[in-house]
Amino acid sequence: MVQRISQAFLVMFVISVIAFAIQDGLGDPLQEMVGMSVSEEEREAIREELGLNDPMVVQYLRFAGNALQGDLGNSYFYSKPTLEVIAEHLPATLELVIGASLIIVFLSVPIGVYAAIRPQAWLSKFFMGVSTVGISIPVFLTAIVLIQLFSIGVTVNWFPSDTGWGQWLNDFFSTEGGLPSYGRGDELTHLFGTWESGFFTGTGLMHLVLPSVSLASIMLPLFIRLIRAEMMEVLQSDYVRYARAKGLSAGRINFLHALKNTMLPVITVGGVQIGIMVAYTILTETVFQWPGVGLMFLEAITRSDIPLIVAYLMVVGLIFVVTNTLVDLIYGLVNPTVKLTGKKA
Repeated sequence: MVQRISQAFLVMFVISVIAFAIQDGLGDPLQEMVGMSVSEEEREAIREELGLNDPMVVQYLRFAGNALQGDLGNSYFYSKPTLEVIAEHLPATLELVIGASLIIVFLSVPIGVYAAIRPQAWLSKFFMGVSTVGISIPVFLTAIVLIQLFSIGVTVNWFPSDTGWGQWLNDFFSTEGGLPSYGRGDELTHLFGTWESGFFTGTGLMHLVLPSVSLASIMLPLFIRLIRAEMMEVLQSDYVRYARAKGLSAGRINFLHALKNTMLPVITVGGVQIGIMVAYTILTETVFQWPGVGLMFLEAITRSDIPLIVAYLMVVGLIFVVTNTLVDLIYGLVNPTVKLTGKKA
């Protein structure tokens, strides 16, 4: 455990170095702070005051020291601490990730297990075919298709409307779905005094459906195929054959013995993929204008808000590291015969 936590600190150190190093490539912070109207002498005085003329090692040590104290600078656009800005947007992203994760868990496990138990069934072949196609479709295209099929009042004008057949085709492809495709909804419940959640309101859940399904479409095919492959391998193992020879029921073998061992590698992959989903929310949030950290990050790039960009990279990196560390610790608890170093106990 100590070694794994030490590795986590080492990874965060590397992330902090990368985040600090790319600041120079993102532009001159003084340009964003004071504009063009300030004289060169005043600029130089400000640079000296901010420590921008110090050696890079000194600047990094100051940056790391402030980061350890929870200070990643102030946003140029919002004129307040970057961590405060991220904290305001992070709940929306976490809700999106949680919604997508629930969809993945409740669909991938039964579908993957069924496809492994009955690999020749037509339904299993259908699921595998759909999962193959799903892996190949980018998330933004899935989001656009979902909006087209299920969102409220999408009007299509792809064909010339001055002809009968063109108007008929436009009417045919236009939809009158009942799901919103923009924003989080207005009715939000305050949790713990700070978290505004839409999980417990009707409009919040309605707004969450399409973005969650879109985000889940990235990982769902992967988990279906992973669970199927692991389950089929476990079903061929010696202890499963022995259990069948003892006369245990198929349900007990499949869902008590085989499924438990199937989920061990899935837990590891799942932890990594949750962190990846936080990064993938950039595309999903952009299409649905979901006010999370992904959309905030793109807006920060557009505005050259360097402190906010760096803070986002640090926070997302921290989420990756913490998630992966927790997954490794949970893996060790689920399977005590495996040490966190990867060697058998």
